[in-house]
Amino acid sequence: MAHALAGELLDKGTRVIDLSADFRLRDAKEWSQWYGQPHGAPELLNEAVYGLPEMHRDTIRQARLIAVPGCYPTAVQLGYLPLLEAGLIDPEQLIADCKSGVTGAGRGAKVPSLLAEASESMKAYGAGGHRHLPEIRQGLSDIHGQAVKLTFVPHLTPMIRGIHATLYGQLNADPQDLQALFEARYANEPFVDVMPAGSHPETRSVKGINTCRLAVHRPGNANTVVVLSVIDNLVKGASGQAIQNLNLMFGLPETRGLEAPALMP
Repeated sequence: MAHALAGELLDKGTRVIDLSADFRLRDAKEWSQWYGQPHGAPELLNEAVYGLPEMHRDTIRQARLIAVPGCYPTAVQLGYLPLLEAGLIDPEQLIADCKSGVTGAGRGAKVPSLLAEASESMKAYGAGGHRHLPEIRQGLSDIHGQAVKLTFVPHLTPMIRGIHATLYGQLNADPQDLQALFEARYANEPFVDVMPAGSHPETRSVKGINTCRLAVHRPGNANTVVVLSVIDNLVKGASGQAIQNLNLMFGLPETRGLEAPALMP
């Protein structure tokens, strides 16, 4: 486990980019509740920088210890970010309905992940509580500046890779032009693509690339805003984002090593 090794590595002057969940939560007690064991380095939790560049780019550059975000948390936070920053949605009525390919469960030989079990079917899981919930809630609360309430339901879909997050929020202020808000917020982000108004992004459009593709809708011009967010869970949701963090930490171009598709598996 990274939490058992990180302290020794940092003491030797090594900078650590951790792909596990060991340093994503700042509360050691909450981490223990979700991961079923005591945290091995609680003294490092406040030092760890949450590695979502679109939120923490400047802090990442100076960090010794990076906690790379989870896949669901990346898709959800990038979708909600412009709305919460602008104070346009009720922070107590957030709903994230998310779907993932089977690679989200890792490469272990688990029966539910076998092709014969997952194919031609779809199911929700972790509806009563998923370990990514506190991570997402912590990140959204940081954006908003105070605690938020979130309903998060993940689903397993019969595809190899990809995440699709459908995010709902209740408007509490005049949003004016939501499309312009999203385009302005991500105008200078190399790995966030705000699609044209009315678009419906597909997971296959981000396969193998480090891009989060977003579309924002306001059905019927009513008070509900819907954000569609897609990423490749193995790239922007994992190793690609780790490389993005590495580039920032070492003063390299942020897109270095991320301009060619990664298509295995």
